[in-house]
Amino acid sequence: MLEISTQLAIPEDEIELTAIRAQGSGGQNVNKVSSAIHLRFDIKASSLEDVYKQRLLELKDKRITKAGVVVIKAQQFRTQEKNREDALQRLAVLIQSVLIQQKTRRATKPTRGSQKRRLEAKGRRGKIKALRGRVSD
Repeated sequence: MLEISTQLAIPEDEIELTAIRAQGSGGQNVNKVSSAIHLRFDIKASSLEDVYKQRLLELKDKRITKAGVVVIKAQQFRTQEKNREDALQRLAVLIQSVLIQQKTRRATKPTRGSQKRRLEAKGRRGKIKALRGRVSD
């Protein structure tokens, strides 16, 4: 089970982990050891609540495909175990980001006092700038 929060966990069988060869330089070892991890998580087929599924699908994240599958490639570390932990941690962070409902922003008007102070400050500043002109005899 992947613990997302105290109330939410994802069963391991919903997460597909595949070992692949890492990209980039690494000497002789890079061509024969599959140390990178390719994680796939199908949002629509998961046991998450529908609200969380919808929020995940609405995210504008390049790791989520059009089919609703989260694809994470972890190849930062040299060992497969650390890359596996890293991929699962990144999935948990992604899901945690949709657990918190963002407050809807309501437009507000500035108070009459703040409008008055702003205009007075603009007037003072304008007078200061007007005094910077050429001095006439």
